Amino acid sequence: MTEDEVPRRRVRYKGTHPRRFQEKYKELAPGYHAAELEKVIARGHTPAGTHRPICVAEILAVLNPQPGEVALDATLGYGGHTRELLPRLLPGGHLYGVDVDPLELPRTEARLRDLGFGEDVLSVRRMNFAGLPRLQAESGGFDVVLADLGVSSMQIDNPARGFSWKTDGPLDLRLNPNRGRTAADLLASLDEATLVDLLVANADEPHAAAIARAVQGAAIRTTRDLAERVRTALRAEVADLDREAETKKSLQRTFQALRIAVNDEFTVLDQFLSLLPACLKPGARVAILTFHSGEDRRVKKAFQRGLREGTYETVAPDPIRAAPEERRANPRSTSAKLRWARVPTLR
Repeated sequence: MTEDEVPRRRVRYKGTHPRRFQEKYKELAPGYHAAELEKVIARGHTPAGTHRPICVAEILAVLNPQPGEVALDATLGYGGHTRELLPRLLPGGHLYGVDVDPLELPRTEARLRDLGFGEDVLSVRRMNFAGLPRLQAESGGFDVVLADLGVSSMQIDNPARGFSWKTDGPLDLRLNPNRGRTAADLLASLDEATLVDLLVANADEPHAAAIARAVQGAAIRTTRDLAERVRTALRAEVADLDREAETKKSLQRTFQALRIAVNDEFTVLDQFLSLLPACLKPGARVAILTFHSGEDRRVKKAFQRGLREGTYETVAPDPIRAAPEERRANPRSTSAKLRWARVPTLR
């Protein structure tokens, strides 16, 4: 059990159910309140401070991990996929899990260690994709590679991280809050035309011009500040009948676009895709889970280029989507697309 799961004094809240992140003390201590988590999941929700891995069965089928193989979880997150992969690598196998989030990574490592995965089978590293060559040298290469490019639910749900328009908090959006500038600082530095370009390039936002006009010159420091400016823009852009649904989509796209820019996600992904082939053993399998078109296009083109050049023997002809049952049980899986590639047995 991690330090974060130690029972704490009940947080008082109005009504019969907690609404704010900090009030969900049972969900934030799963080691003591497992039954509470089961109730939340049964309602189709993700418990606060946790993450539900997506497309687990599909990923396991694609990667087909075998005892004795070496695997890489390039986006460890909450550790849900790693928890499913590791038993299939044993005996004799090893998994390397990497992530850039200095807040969540220690908690994830503690949970996995508590499950019995020691350093003999699991190595955890805080690093970005630029460190792949060093990891390849240490591991000898990988038979199995997984990258889940989605932002974890424990990041989205925590207002202090500033990832969601649904709760008020500092407009941060950094995956590593110890490095780089916040989304609020980025917004303050952009002129209107540059913000339009950013919203279109990173999220295909159809109301980019109106949002940029509404944001320009405004003092935006919190998620609520930005959400109000987006709502103001959409009131003048969209008819009453469609406004609520369209505003929600624009809020999602605006926060996505800024998150991608703050973390330079497209550059990082391109770097990962270019470094990956040199880290793969003969016969290796790769699976990458994406959550928006910008990511999916890059993965698709990289796999197709590798197929033409002989790096990959075969690639996914079409993306795999979460099954209807999973989409109903976990709405955050709805936008996920899974692509895979396989290396020739002899290279």
